Amino acid sequence: MKSNTKKLVFLSLLVAQAMVLSWLESMIPFTPGIPGAKLGLANIVTLIALSTLDFKSCLTIVLMRTTLTSFLFGTVSSLLYSLSGGLLSLVVMALILKFLPKSFSLMAVSIIGAIAHNLGQLLMAALVIENINILYYLPFLMLLAIPTGLFVGIVTRYLLPYLKRFGFQFQ
Repeated sequence: MKSNTKKLVFLSLLVAQAMVLSWLESMIPFTPGIPGAKLGLANIVTLIALSTLDFKSCLTIVLMRTTLTSFLFGTVSSLLYSLSGGLLSLVVMALILKFLPKSFSLMAVSIIGAIAHNLGQLLMAALVIENINILYYLPFLMLLAIPTGLFVGIVTRYLLPYLKRFGFQFQ
């Protein structure tokens, strides 16, 4: 029972931290010239969750983070884009970590996750505006995903040993 309570508290903290990171990110004047481009700071939490929790818990975190953040700080359309990007990114990173854990570093997984996030959002945008030409942004977003995904991966790599040292490993 104690372990379940500890896991629930950890999950709740991760959702809250992701929401705070999303909120802080909205205040950073990051304008690379590509509409909708972001640093992806909340993805630090997703990568930490994938490294310490089971997939179902990670899915719960992504769903709660995107839903709550969109309702508090965004719009219904931001919910659609956040969910599509977040879910595709989560699935891609989870598959890599499960089936190819030794083939990719945490930074590489993070970069691939950032690319998947951008792809998910662009595919949703293409559906919403009914125009596939929006996918022309993908190469630019992929280039932007390299430094942002690298940053997220590096931060996660440095945080994980501290979490594991204090017993936050539930897999």
